[in-house]
Amino acid sequence: MAQSLSLLFFEATGKKAGEQTALTASGSNRRYYRIESEDKTTSLIGVQGTSKDENHAFLYMAEHFMKKGLNVPKVLAVSDDEMNYVQQDLGNVLLFDYIAEGRKTGVFSAKEKDMLRETMRALARFQVTGAEEFDFNQCYPQPEFNLRSILWDLNYFKYCFLKATGLEFQEDKLENEFERLAYILLQNRMNAFMYRDFQSRNVMVVEKVVESSEGSEVREVVPYFIDFQGGRKGPVFYDVASFLWQAKANFHPDLREELVEVYLEELQKYMPVDKEVFYETLKHFVLFRTMQVLGAYGFRGYFEKKPHFLQSIPFAIDNLRHLLKHASEDYPYLIEVLQKMTEMKQFKDVGVRKPLVVRVMSFSYKKGIPADPSGNGGGFVFDCRAVNNPGKYERYTHFTGMDEPVIQFLEEDGEMQPFLEQAYQLVDFSVKRYMDRGFQNLMVSFGCTGGQHRSVYSAEKMARHINEKFGVEVQLIHREQNMERTLNAKD
Repeated sequence: MAQSLSLLFFEATGKKAGEQTALTASGSNRRYYRIESEDKTTSLIGVQGTSKDENHAFLYMAEHFMKKGLNVPKVLAVSDDEMNYVQQDLGNVLLFDYIAEGRKTGVFSAKEKDMLRETMRALARFQVTGAEEFDFNQCYPQPEFNLRSILWDLNYFKYCFLKATGLEFQEDKLENEFERLAYILLQNRMNAFMYRDFQSRNVMVVEKVVESSEGSEVREVVPYFIDFQGGRKGPVFYDVASFLWQAKANFHPDLREELVEVYLEELQKYMPVDKEVFYETLKHFVLFRTMQVLGAYGFRGYFEKKPHFLQSIPFAIDNLRHLLKHASEDYPYLIEVLQKMTEMKQFKDVGVRKPLVVRVMSFSYKKGIPADPSGNGGGFVFDCRAVNNPGKYERYTHFTGMDEPVIQFLEEDGEMQPFLEQAYQLVDFSVKRYMDRGFQNLMVSFGCTGGQHRSVYSAEKMARHINEKFGVEVQLIHREQNMERTLNAKD
């Protein structure tokens, strides 16, 4: 019998496993858990795979990359059948979340750009250094990027996405041009590690202790790479295309070009690079990767009914529209079919929608009802003053609705819960309809006498309720405490 994750945790740490929390894995059948020791001092990530061959590939790669000094999670214990293992806990910060503001607005901060640049440098090192002395026969399901794997992906697009649109096309002519595209892609064979699913959800942002040039220890925030088990020998262009043309990345063309230049500057340290040839070749890989992604979105969305992938389709279609403006003349029929597809009613009439953001605020009526910065008029305003006020008791004067004594008072008093239940019903209806109709902003405000106890408690509860039920981003503001925080969207 395979060792359980709890036994592997004990083997790795010498401590008994306590709470296990399931973690989200959007596009994978693998199951991930954060496991804490009973004394809460140690945390590891436990993984349960569904394929022994895939697990074996990951375990081989992780050990190899660690030996090469690359930033990957360290595997600490593995079950005899390699179906379960525990690895280093790298925290909770995905690069996808780290650059969230830039993705939403298209304007990336200096901090976000710095991390993107470092990620591109790390990618070049990973592809070249990671391939040194690497046994590609350990890869799963293919040891290299070859004709078969290209045609798999192109047919994945054809059967799981293109046919699902209902568009009429000549399959024989399309297959001929698939072969032509495959021939072009295969002109660029190289002995590099092709990550294959290199995107911001597979990069963790981690604070790492490093040694400075003076010999002292300093802390740096650096990218770590995860979920590389689908990697194989292949051309470096594929990963650059995957990352910079990721559907929801929202990179401006100027930023993309800058990041490609950063990548090439690092790559040239390891191999000669003809920039003109690189850029010309990259165009073919961007188109190929975009079709592969649409195939995945079609399968995960149309067939497996996973909403996250359906929501991503308009972004990928919008990327494709831009690509087709500068498409290669090497496969005219394929371009014609893709052009017709992007002009279909279900895609033409639905632009890229910005997601709904709900702004939840607490305030004091003495200082007035908050203004709505979105210009939509303020949304809901709930008056908490009918609820029994803990502020009239001196012992609660120095606390807010985020502190346990006030929380206990409001929850035991019995008046707050019925008030919130009615507020939830009203707000839930609007959040759902706003999401359905593509609205971007909703504001929900709670006011009380001093903006300290009842309104703060209510805003906290409403923010968590909306975020957990609908998965949308919630901006929580306690105006009178001058406090703000964001509950990130659950993609």
